[in-house]
Amino acid sequence: MDLSNLKPAENSTKTGKRIGRGQGSGKGGTATKGHKGQKSRSGYSKKVGFEGGQMPLQRRVPKFGFTNISRKEYKGVNIETLEKLAEKMNITTIDVEILVEAGLARKNSLVKILGNGTLTKKLEVKAHAFSKSAVKAIESLEGTIVKL
Repeated sequence: MDLSNLKPAENSTKTGKRIGRGQGSGKGGTATKGHKGQKSRSGYSKKVGFEGGQMPLQRRVPKFGFTNISRKEYKGVNIETLEKLAEKMNITTIDVEILVEAGLARKNSLVKILGNGTLTKKLEVKAHAFSKSAVKAIESLEGTIVKL
């Protein structure tokens, strides 16, 4: 056996319908496109969103607002969550990798520490951004913050 005599299995392939090849074929004449109309013409292709001449949905619905292309999306984590995490894992340094491990952030997301809740432990926190109340709460217990 070699590449020159490979064939598909018996009856595993079908030949396509030969449309528009004369009346004797049974598929001649209109070539299965019916009579007249836009879809029967040569070169017909329906445009995306075309609704038969009716005003299409994407033109009926108004546009509003704008998207700021320089916006940074942060994943917020409260200091009470950091407190619970530090107690559970028995650690004093919290960084993005630990938050990812705990399922509080994704590996490529930017993390912002927020000041909701109370803190009782001295912690070293490394994140991309901090709220003023979070900085105040962490530094009041002689903890340190590191902006990444």
